[in-house]
Amino acid sequence: MMKKTILDVDTGIDDALSIIYAYESRQLDLLGITTVNGNVPLDDVVRNTKKVIQLIDDENLKVYRGADRSLLKEVHSEYKVHGNDGIGGALSEMEATKPEGEMFAPDFIIEQAKTHAGELTLIMVGPLTNLALAVRKEPRIAEWVDQVVVMGGLVSKAGHGNSLPTSEFNIYADAEAAKIVFHAGFNLQLVSLDVTLETFMNRKTIEKLKGTKYYEFVLQSTEVYRDYSSKRFGMDGCALHDPLTVGVVLDPTFVKTEKYFVDVETKSELSYGQTICDFRKLWKKEPNVEICLDVEGGKFVSHFIETLKVKS
Repeated sequence: MMKKTILDVDTGIDDALSIIYAYESRQLDLLGITTVNGNVPLDDVVRNTKKVIQLIDDENLKVYRGADRSLLKEVHSEYKVHGNDGIGGALSEMEATKPEGEMFAPDFIIEQAKTHAGELTLIMVGPLTNLALAVRKEPRIAEWVDQVVVMGGLVSKAGHGNSLPTSEFNIYADAEAAKIVFHAGFNLQLVSLDVTLETFMNRKTIEKLKGTKYYEFVLQSTEVYRDYSSKRFGMDGCALHDPLTVGVVLDPTFVKTEKYFVDVETKSELSYGQTICDFRKLWKKEPNVEICLDVEGGKFVSHFIETLKVKS
């Protein structure tokens, strides 16, 4: 039976890839895609998400508009990674004509969690603002949702953050929201930079899609991302952060996990958004997050590519 799922995105290049991957896996019953301010402002996120769904060509998959700002933090976008439009200029000639769902994204999440109590998986690959708003409005949602899988944070590779030395973008973009979600009582799994940085897609890998439906989109959309990685880190490719988060739902064996107590720093200018894992149980608190310690990166990337090999 297909797993009932909501995918929450801030589309973004790797968000776009995660939408396609989730859809083409044919393993997930996508009830809807919710959008949140993050990689780019919300209007751009909604437009990009609509375009990706139009590329997929599914009239029934709906997009729901969510939070256009963080709970407290000023808006922080990542144009240098994702390009001026958020998806590297790909699909620039396409008009985003798909109608939006009428509900506010947090309300949609609450409604679906209640309707499908015990069955719903939330895959969160952007800032956690929508889910934090849902928790504030209806705290019982933590009892209704089966699992929340979050792309975000950094727990063991200190100094390898991508917004601050110890902070990852999605958590950094709204650390207050992340703190609410981490302490809400969800069955929560964190797919952090510790493992997503081990899932690397370069030009040679992309060429395996040549002749298929998504080749041009993947090639064009990731060009700015790959160029950024090459100039900044000396690696001509891009990490598949958000797709891996979907992949963990499709096949949990991609990663090795353990459960610990994790909290989020919201006060320090030096480490705002840091996800702090109590590996030695110094705080003597019950574990609240299942963290990823290792990943079979090659196995995952192969699965991702094979899933996207759809004929035009």
